[in-house]
Amino acid sequence: MRIIRGKYGRRRFDVPKNITARPTTDFARENIFNVIENMEDLEGKDALDLFAGTGAISLEFLSRGCTDVTAVEMAPVQASFIRSVKEKLDDENLHVIKGDVFRYIATCTKKYDIIFADPPYDHPRFDEIPGLILGSDMLKEDTLVIVEHSSKHDFSDLPGFFQHRVYGSVNFSLFRPSPAASPSE
Repeated sequence: MRIIRGKYGRRRFDVPKNITARPTTDFARENIFNVIENMEDLEGKDALDLFAGTGAISLEFLSRGCTDVTAVEMAPVQASFIRSVKEKLDDENLHVIKGDVFRYIATCTKKYDIIFADPPYDHPRFDEIPGLILGSDMLKEDTLVIVEHSSKHDFSDLPGFFQHRVYGSVNFSLFRPSPAASPSE
């Protein structure tokens, strides 16, 4: 696994063979981060990575200037791997939570600037996840929410949906809970 850009750009980490996560491809990750960075200045932002898997998304947020990145992952092997990368980078701005994403969404009151979710495509509750995030207490008025999914899903009818991106077989739906206030003239 490699970090694409930013202060840790081009750093590589060997992912253990027993990780069961389906990491976002480098191609899709690079493209969605180009989109994100055209919408948001990541410097100083708080980001949340749900179903963090290998932590590749969390590490991109961290590398590109987010000052607080939380990775939530239930699988012990994946959570341990993310912690090991955090130790190698010696970066205290990455927080790894080994726990259930649904419980985290239901109980978290910290507000995030950006929330990224990449659930397993075959998760039995997959269709619920965007709505749970959008209805949670984790949102600021202009939080950017990105959900990675397969082409089988269409979330365009959910509140705040504003964009769908496709990179190869990877789909992203982007949401804002409400329109960001327009800058005053």
